[in-house]
Amino acid sequence: MERRGFDSRHLKNVLFDLDGTLLPMDQDKFVEGYIKLLAARMARRGMAPERLVRGLWAGIEAMVKNDGSGTNEERFWEAFQPVCPVAPGDREEMDDFYRTDFHRARALCGYTPKAAEAVKWLRERGVRVALATNPVYPRIATEARIAWAGLEPGDFELITTYENSRFCKPNPLYFTEIAAKLDMDPAQTLMVGNDTSDDAGAIGAGMEVFILTPCLIDAAGRLRNLPHGDLEDLRGFMEAKIEAKKTK
Repeated sequence: MERRGFDSRHLKNVLFDLDGTLLPMDQDKFVEGYIKLLAARMARRGMAPERLVRGLWAGIEAMVKNDGSGTNEERFWEAFQPVCPVAPGDREEMDDFYRTDFHRARALCGYTPKAAEAVKWLRERGVRVALATNPVYPRIATEARIAWAGLEPGDFELITTYENSRFCKPNPLYFTEIAAKLDMDPAQTLMVGNDTSDDAGAIGAGMEVFILTPCLIDAAGRLRNLPHGDLEDLRGFMEAKIEAKKTK
């Protein structure tokens, strides 16, 4: 399945989602469990769990709506603070949570060695790889989840986090920002994810999209219109494009 604007003969760059893509998970269950862990930790400092939850969702909404005039980190705390006032030391406590208690959320995730194998396989063939996980988490939390997937931060040229990003999925500007930072041609870039809404936002940036189906999120009902399959199917899909490039 080819799409006008994407040059399938010249696949040079691949962007991978993390949650539900390289790291198998039921995203709703993961978020629910992770928030419970965070709420329990912050309750020690007198932060009411219900207020924390409202603050988190207000912050996430602000990041998703970010117009690019500030980082997602700035937008998060601007929205979080009025809903759930932060006392001195609270942010440091949250940072420590991600270094410690957050790792208990690993039990809510699966694991497949094929994820790390796919990244290694691409890099061995000279394809540039970046991690395009929705940047609503701080880097410390993203690096933890990368490790759970059997990978390292050094496996990627860029990792999007709330500190270094100004947009979120499915905004096409999120994908355009990545391409600009890495000097990647969108027409030679493939976005691999599990969400037919969030990850398909890359199409608006001129990229191709492949949807991994083991942890599929298809609220948009667009799967049949997109290349899709499991990690084995993905490898075949990419190999055909890489081989086509070599024969030109």
